[in-house]
Amino acid sequence: MRNIKLTMEYDGNKYKGWQKLGDSNNTIQYKLENSLSSILGEEINIIASGRTDAGAHALNQVANFHCTNGISPSKLIHKINSALPNDILVKSAEEVPLNFHSRYNATRKTYTYKIDNGLFPGVFNTKFSHHVKDPLDIDKMRKAASYLIGKRDFQSFTALKSSKKSTVKELYCIEIEEKNNLIEISYTGNSFLYKMVRILTGTLIEVGLNKIKPDDLIKIINAKDRQESGHLVPAQGLHLISVEY
Repeated sequence: MRNIKLTMEYDGNKYKGWQKLGDSNNTIQYKLENSLSSILGEEINIIASGRTDAGAHALNQVANFHCTNGISPSKLIHKINSALPNDILVKSAEEVPLNFHSRYNATRKTYTYKIDNGLFPGVFNTKFSHHVKDPLDIDKMRKAASYLIGKRDFQSFTALKSSKKSTVKELYCIEIEEKNNLIEISYTGNSFLYKMVRILTGTLIEVGLNKIKPDDLIKIINAKDRQESGHLVPAQGLHLISVEY
């Protein structure tokens, strides 16, 4: 038995997210498993570092799968990229120890959310960012973001319905950069809850629009209530940047 680790990038606009669905073949996981099973001549089940939302993108998604086929990683890359649609690319493949798990072994992840803050949406930003036409106060957004750093209960910032899963996560840093009306908010943490980054971003946007005061983030965190935080921003602005082990 072998364990193969893949690093890939994809444009998620056309897909219903990473996770395979019973009623649709239009997911990243399905496309990969279907192609790998055909190439390797055995049923492949692939595990990702995390499930990206429908419409979200990845620059360095990590996944792994087990197989018995003796194909070399370099040959596999050529075969899989020839079989995949052109909006999914396997960037690297390597054999790793059998106990490597792309999700459980991940120690930190970085997501970036892109906001087009021009009066009109840029032609080349439309597919990969969220347009907010009103000017955003970056300084206030940075101040609000500072309250989110550290180990916190992020129950106010998730669409997770189950109460069985812990909502305590740790954010190591949040960086907000602006250039030519494109604002990028980067979040690095040990792991993230369901739709957490998109809700955090929606909350910071409302701070930037002066709908929420920066200091209100303390109250929102302590409330542990989704109704207290900001809106859920669209998925097309979300990018998985890196996964570290």
